[in-house]
Amino acid sequence: MKQIKPGSTAHRAFSVDRALVNDETRTVELAFASETPYERWWGVEILDLSAKSVRLGRLKSGGPLLMDHDSRDHVGVIESVQIGEDRVGRAVVRFGKSARAEEVFQDVKDGIRQNVSVGYAIHNAKLIETNKDTGTDTYRVSDWEPFEVSLVSVPADATVGIGRSAEQPGDRIEIQIIQEKQIMSDINVEEVRSAGANDAAKRINEILAIGKQYKCGELAAEFVQAGRSADELKTAIIERMSNKPLDTADIGLTEKEVKRFSFLRAINSLANPGDRKSQEAAGFERECSEAVGQKLGRAAQGFFVPNDVQKRDLTVGTNGAGGYTVSTDLLAANFIDLLRNRMMIMQMGAQMLSGLTGNIAIPRQTGGATAYWVAESGAPTESTQAFDQVTMTPRTVGAFNDLSRKLLLQSSIDVESFVRMDLAKVLALAIDQAAINGSGASNQPTGILATSGIGDVAGGTNGLAPTWAHIVELWSDVATANADFGSTGYLTNAKVAGKLMTTDKASGAAQFVCPSFPDASGLTNFGGARAGISNQVPSNLTKGSSSGVCSAILFGNFADLIVGNWGTLDLIVDPYTASTSGTVRVVALQDIDIAVRHAESFSAMKDALTA
Repeated sequence: MKQIKPGSTAHRAFSVDRALVNDETRTVELAFASETPYERWWGVEILDLSAKSVRLGRLKSGGPLLMDHDSRDHVGVIESVQIGEDRVGRAVVRFGKSARAEEVFQDVKDGIRQNVSVGYAIHNAKLIETNKDTGTDTYRVSDWEPFEVSLVSVPADATVGIGRSAEQPGDRIEIQIIQEKQIMSDINVEEVRSAGANDAAKRINEILAIGKQYKCGELAAEFVQAGRSADELKTAIIERMSNKPLDTADIGLTEKEVKRFSFLRAINSLANPGDRKSQEAAGFERECSEAVGQKLGRAAQGFFVPNDVQKRDLTVGTNGAGGYTVSTDLLAANFIDLLRNRMMIMQMGAQMLSGLTGNIAIPRQTGGATAYWVAESGAPTESTQAFDQVTMTPRTVGAFNDLSRKLLLQSSIDVESFVRMDLAKVLALAIDQAAINGSGASNQPTGILATSGIGDVAGGTNGLAPTWAHIVELWSDVATANADFGSTGYLTNAKVAGKLMTTDKASGAAQFVCPSFPDASGLTNFGGARAGISNQVPSNLTKGSSSGVCSAILFGNFADLIVGNWGTLDLIVDPYTASTSGTVRVVALQDIDIAVRHAESFSAMKDALTA
């Protein structure tokens, strides 16, 4: 009997009635799923359209409307989703007002773009029947999750699309799941492998091997067909992983249940284990935590916060999403976005890989092929690219905050938001500091400054005040290594920024290295290049006789700084902290790791004097 691999990515073609295109609201109603059986290579698939079988959380929380399943070509948003009594899934999508979105929407109205596809993941399927004559298995997909809708040039079934009704006789919703077996047969790998030393064969074999290793078979097939390189695929895999939604600890909460979950009730329950009222009040939060624990295979030290909750988005101005109850914009972002936005390294362009399980290895090229000049009819010497891996292992970071007992007794949605924002802040500071200056010892990750092989700009034997020449040399280190592209910029602390605001580029030039104060997000510029200012960058380093007074200045491509995020948030109450002041110490635990993909992408000055 064939086995269906959970997590397989599927694309189902569906249709749109053009009469349901609303020009004024810029919306279109789509049918994205039905229980129509479809025969695939592993058997017949039937999608279960009961409420318990479809995880609608991603679509309901503002799922994306994309072009050709490309997350970087985002043209709209999913406004609403419902499963009808006819067991058909439907969604209303709204186009944006950017030039790109306007172009696509006009094509839809004009009937030029008619094909639509929905992407979804299969989490579980049950064998319900086996045809003894043909040996065909029929599966009912009892747990599946749509996550995006795309306008496509060629859908899985070109007979349906915008302007055609899925209810019309003869039309059929087609399912296309990209499996490794199908990809291999489509590309005819055996024929390619028989070419032996052929360069194209080597490229294809390498790309397919990478795609299989990192479970990106569909992406690998696209790169083969487009004639792109294995190294380009590695870069694309990193980008895809950094945009991957947190789903390891999703437990399928409805929108109503997500809004019901309270950080305050969970913390109050932990702070008052003997109070029956507090325990009863947090019954729902405890059930959610236990569900996450079952999925992760381990028990919480306190309360697990489901990722469904961390991704919630209650915004002022949207009545159905909290607008009636909130008078400020404290809830303008979900917990995960709050965490990202408070980390300066994320603002500088670091990539976060979310929803990880187990140890991971990130591909890295360590050497390139060599070019040769040859005589006519001569052959170049064979050369190969060299690769290794950057490994990441989960390390637990604990950040704490003290909250008053009276605050924990509040039920105000503003107080709930305040607690979430405060927890995000302290956790972000801890991760930020580790990414910049983690020692790699005592369970810490290795930060940029402690990474072996980064560039080194020295001021002097006992340190030196930073000058324009040092700023240029930092850039030059990275540029000389051909790494000055991507999310480049400087990163230092407020002491250095203040010093450079009064440091001329050249004597008498009246042009300061740092010409302006940082903006609200902590960004300014050094000589026109982007610069982030954060006191997470150390100012207590030692060089020679300058003990504990030296600061660090970094320059680099921060896209090569990777933050791995495992599991979910674990909230506990510190039982050893004295409570005579009426405060409760809440500890937020998160499993993370830090890795620099290419050391040559960074250079640092560690002996800058500011006084």
